[in-house]
Amino acid sequence: MKRDFGLIFHVFLIFGDACAVLLSFLVAYLVRTHLDQRPFYFESAPVEFASSMLFLLPVYIIVLAAFGLYSKSIFLNYNRWSEIGRLFLASIVGMMSIITYDFFFQVDLFPVRTMAFYAVLSCFFFLCIFRGVVRAIRNHIFKTHRVTLRAVIIGNSKNTEYLADYISAFPESGFSLGGVVAGARYIPKDLRRRQYSSLKEALRRAKPDVIFQTDDQHTDYVYRQALNRHLPYYFVPSAAMLTSQMGDLELVGDTPAILVKVTPLSGSAKIAKRACDLILGSLALILSLIPIGIIWIVQKISDPKAPAIYAETRLSRYNQHFKIYKFRSMKPEYSGLSPEEAFKKMGKPNLIKKYRAGGDMIPNDPRITKIGRFLRATSLDELPQFWNVVRGDISLVGPRALVSGELRHYGDRSLLLSVKSGLTGLAQVSGRRDISFEERRALDLYYIQNWSLTMDFQIILRTISAVLFRRGAK
Repeated sequence: MKRDFGLIFHVFLIFGDACAVLLSFLVAYLVRTHLDQRPFYFESAPVEFASSMLFLLPVYIIVLAAFGLYSKSIFLNYNRWSEIGRLFLASIVGMMSIITYDFFFQVDLFPVRTMAFYAVLSCFFFLCIFRGVVRAIRNHIFKTHRVTLRAVIIGNSKNTEYLADYISAFPESGFSLGGVVAGARYIPKDLRRRQYSSLKEALRRAKPDVIFQTDDQHTDYVYRQALNRHLPYYFVPSAAMLTSQMGDLELVGDTPAILVKVTPLSGSAKIAKRACDLILGSLALILSLIPIGIIWIVQKISDPKAPAIYAETRLSRYNQHFKIYKFRSMKPEYSGLSPEEAFKKMGKPNLIKKYRAGGDMIPNDPRITKIGRFLRATSLDELPQFWNVVRGDISLVGPRALVSGELRHYGDRSLLLSVKSGLTGLAQVSGRRDISFEERRALDLYYIQNWSLTMDFQIILRTISAVLFRRGAK
């Protein structure tokens, strides 16, 4: 999705919930020490008490997530009383979890037990208030039609009329109607000015952010058009198809729609992955500062005039260009050149075919320096990329970041660019240069379509092993 405002609001929702929980603990402490007339036998330190709860915030957030309070349906098919009921239960379960932790580890989080009771009530109250504020801000922004996702609906079906009516009448759904590709009898009369004769025309003129299909005609073509443009694709099923497991079933108003996901890496999963990247990437960058400094000094001593670190433009998610940082491993005169340009410059064009036939590698590559061979063999040339991870240019784990010219080798290039590139990936830990180009591509696509946080951690552990034992390094 090119404009993932749903993700932004989920982040604000989580932040608001965290603030509500912390505030509830502080209020519970103040109520017990200032409003409750019964005597107490502990030193009053409300800020210290609230700050001690800071480390238990993840418990409450996990409980809220378990009750489905961060699911997309919370916004798309909002039911106020359902949310209030789940918030009340989550407040109780979250407090019970903290009390259980306090009981087993004897950390005396609550000087008196009545604080827990006050905390439950105030937590429920503040969660309702904070969420109401976030929702009100969201609805106000969406009603301005400035940030809603432009939707194109395609299909000769009664659902086309239902969807077009709903999206036009309720911008707080997060969508605005960009166009409809259907027969006139399937489009509400007041919306027929937005009719297009073909999907190609709608894509060109309406510039949508999401596509809804309401019939089963040419689904492969429509889905491929969405995939090529990195657009979310919703398929609105008939009654007979509602029990199929094609994707995530959501309600847009009263219309069931199946979101066909290119990758599981979306929504809250992206938040979890980015949090891991930020924490582990920052830690790895700090630990790498000394070897980075040593390598930089060695590089400058060996060739004072050449840069020790170079930046190369690569492609990542949604075809975005960014600068990737690596220690220079090539001779200065060939640095920054494509393999074809470099081999021609050195007068050895015959190596081009050999290089490509060998899966983008060649034994004793004449472009690489002696220090560069060591850096590549040990993967130390990639240490500066931890900065790319912290910046958010790439992820710790993902498909290899490609240069523009390499895309012609990928038949499923849109799939490959549907997630962030990675410092390491499934292909690298499965043999790195010991496997063919086609195998590396297949592994990258498998990772994209079967992502999980568990898989990421397994790849990280395998990467450490592969680097230490130099498996597949050339």
